[in-house]
Amino acid sequence: MRRVSTQKWIGSKWRPRLATVVVAILIMVMALPLVGLFFFRLYENQLIRQTEAELIAQGAALAAIYAQEVRDAGIAIEKLGAAVPAERDNPDSPYRPIEPSLDLASDRVLPTRPAATAATVDPAFAAIGARLSGILAETQKTTLAGFRLLDPNGVVIAGREEIGLSLGAVAEVRAALAGRYASALRQRISDEPPPSLYSVSRGTRVRVFVAMPVAVDGKVAGVVYLSRTPNNIVKHLYGERGKVGLAAIAILGGTLLIGLVFLRTVSRPIYALMERTKRIAAGDREAIRPLDHHGTREMAALSDAFLDMAEKLHARSDSIQTFATHVSHELKSPLTAIQGAAELLRDSGSAMDEAERRRFSNNIVTDAGRLNLLVRRLLDLARAENLAPSGESTSLSAALALLPAEARLAVRVEEGGDIRLRMSAENAAIVLVNLIDNSARHGATLVSIAEASADGKATILVSDDGAGISPSNRGRIFEPFFTTRRDAGGTGMGLGIVLALLKAHDGTIRLVDSERGTRFEIILPAV
Repeated sequence: MRRVSTQKWIGSKWRPRLATVVVAILIMVMALPLVGLFFFRLYENQLIRQTEAELIAQGAALAAIYAQEVRDAGIAIEKLGAAVPAERDNPDSPYRPIEPSLDLASDRVLPTRPAATAATVDPAFAAIGARLSGILAETQKTTLAGFRLLDPNGVVIAGREEIGLSLGAVAEVRAALAGRYASALRQRISDEPPPSLYSVSRGTRVRVFVAMPVAVDGKVAGVVYLSRTPNNIVKHLYGERGKVGLAAIAILGGTLLIGLVFLRTVSRPIYALMERTKRIAAGDREAIRPLDHHGTREMAALSDAFLDMAEKLHARSDSIQTFATHVSHELKSPLTAIQGAAELLRDSGSAMDEAERRRFSNNIVTDAGRLNLLVRRLLDLARAENLAPSGESTSLSAALALLPAEARLAVRVEEGGDIRLRMSAENAAIVLVNLIDNSARHGATLVSIAEASADGKATILVSDDGAGISPSNRGRIFEPFFTTRRDAGGTGMGLGIVLALLKAHDGTIRLVDSERGTRFEIILPAV
């Protein structure tokens, strides 16, 4: 079977590397929960900030009303609290914006608010609180926030509870009494157990507290103390269940897409190659063809290497089968002759004269010698076929110097004798010995060698002046055991050994036309 080129099997279509696919899948798989967790925490913190902003807006409105009540009541400035610190950034601006600052991720959640303590309230501030209680009650019905109005000493003057008690020991209240806005996250204690689903949200276990100072004539006239539990993220997401559902569908679709990509680029080609392996192992030669879909570049290269290996194994199997047939045929003839001669000597040797016995004995010795020669040549061929390149280099002149004296005809190097070849001198000598021996057996008296080098390849022409090779035999000269000099002791293994040695060194040999005798062209890698 002729080997199809790698480019034809794999094709020029771009395919991602397997490592790229795996890394992309891992990044996407890791990103999904991280993105979900980040979104959850970010959104939960946003609800905290939103709650603080709402309390700031409500507190600012109540502080303005409270300040106006203090002015209308004509309360003496001596009864007011600490001086309000001047604005550092832009003291001349009439605006004093307050931005939400609480962060659920970084701010420490304080314990529950300390209990109020006994205190004495100023009647003037108590009267203001009584007038504003109705406003606080109506506001609370809509905003669901808890309100406390405090006098300059931190005593509660309005609110649903704790009127007449002091909250001055609370940290955020102390900051507000000093003229600074303050907010805090405190642990929340609910009157009812929260649903189990709410336990996934940290925001359900805290309450936002905001303390806003009330300024009158640059003094602290009191504090608006507000608190509220932030909106629960689970409840909020339930309200946005349509959008959440779309997000869940998108995540599910992304996960399915990841699975599809992995299946198409990795899993399916691997299973297809496994199935193809089983078919080839069962002897199905039709299975030695490219996969329908490779998926990745590595899988395409693996499939090509596998098919190339399977094709070579089948070719090797065919070669072994053919070679075994040739070997059995070559060995059978001398073995049959030896057996026949031995049986004649055993059964009729006493009736033979000395000449006949010697003739049969000589036949046995001759055939045994041929068997011995065949075995040696088979061993030489096996070594040549399993030879690994040694990395050595040599030249024709060095290889010719190793030839035994009895193997030499008249050998003439016409040109290029010093070009370096990627082959050891011993192996190059084996190649030349077999070619020269083949020429000698066909009546040659002179062997001419010419060598040239180009593009990293050395081309060697080996010519002789012998009888040449007939057209009918030109296509069979490299077949094992093919010889026209069997009677003269030829085994037909010489050119096979040469071919095997050259293949082991990435070389080739072929018979080329010549006006006289035989000419071989050898191509080997040059140094």
